[in-house]
Amino acid sequence: MDLSPREVYATLLDEGVYLGSVSTFYRVLRADGEVRERRRIATHPAHVKPELVATKPNEVWSWDITKLHGPAKWTYYYLYVILDVYSRYVVGWMVASRESAELAKRLIDHSVKTQGVEPDQLTLHADRGSSMASKPVAMLLADLGVTKSHSRPHVSNDNPYSEAQFKTLKYRPDFPDQFTSIEQARAFLNDFFGWYNEAHRHVGIALMTPAAVHYGEADAIADRRADVMRDAFHAHPERFINGPPRVQRPAAAAFINQPADDQ
Repeated sequence: MDLSPREVYATLLDEGVYLGSVSTFYRVLRADGEVRERRRIATHPAHVKPELVATKPNEVWSWDITKLHGPAKWTYYYLYVILDVYSRYVVGWMVASRESAELAKRLIDHSVKTQGVEPDQLTLHADRGSSMASKPVAMLLADLGVTKSHSRPHVSNDNPYSEAQFKTLKYRPDFPDQFTSIEQARAFLNDFFGWYNEAHRHVGIALMTPAAVHYGEADAIADRRADVMRDAFHAHPERFINGPPRVQRPAAAAFINQPADDQ
C-alpha cells in the first residue's frame, strides 16, 4: 500500500508474478478513485484582489522600497517612496542603509502629518514585503486612522504606480550605475524628486506635473492650454482636420484594479 504502481509492478515481476501492465494498475486504481495525491498538502486561503479608487489627492497612497547599488559589490542603499495614486505626487521619500519597519513607520508618520491627513481619510497600499506587512507599521496605521491594503502574493501589477515611478527613476539618463556614498544618493534623489514633482509632465495625468494636480491647479492649467489651442485653431483651421482641438484633463479617478462597477 505504500508503493507506487510502478514499484508494485517491478516487485511482483521479481517475485515471478505478472498481474498486468502498469497502465492496467492505474486503470484499476482510477476506477476506485485512488489516483490522487496521498500526502497532506498545505492549502492557503485565497487573497482578495485589492480594488482601490482615488478621486482626489490624499485618498489612496502607494508605497514601496527599492534597492540602489552602493560603492562595492553586494552593497545597497534602500529607497523608500510614498506616492499619491491620484496625483502621482511623491509625498514622502527616504534613503537608508537598511530596510527597516521602524524607518518605514517614521516616514509614513511624517508624510501623513505633513499632508494634514485626517483619520479615516486615507488608504495606504503596498506589497507584502517584510517592512510593509510588519506589526509596527500596522499599529501606526491603526493609530493614525489609515486603512491598510496589500497586493496579492506574486502579483506585480497590484502595485503599478510605485513600480512605474521606480522605472521613471532608473531610466533617467543621469541615473548612476552605483552611488559612491549614501550622501551622494540623497543629493541625487533630492534633485530627482524635485524634478519629478514640480517639472515632470506625467502621461498618466494629462501631461501635467504631479504638484499641479496634487495642489488643485489642474483646471486652471487646462483652461490656459485650451485658450492657446483655440487661438491656434482660429489662426490655422486647415491644420486641424478633425475640428477644434480638445485639451485633455486628468481623469476623474485613478484605480488600483478598477472595480467592475466603475468600468
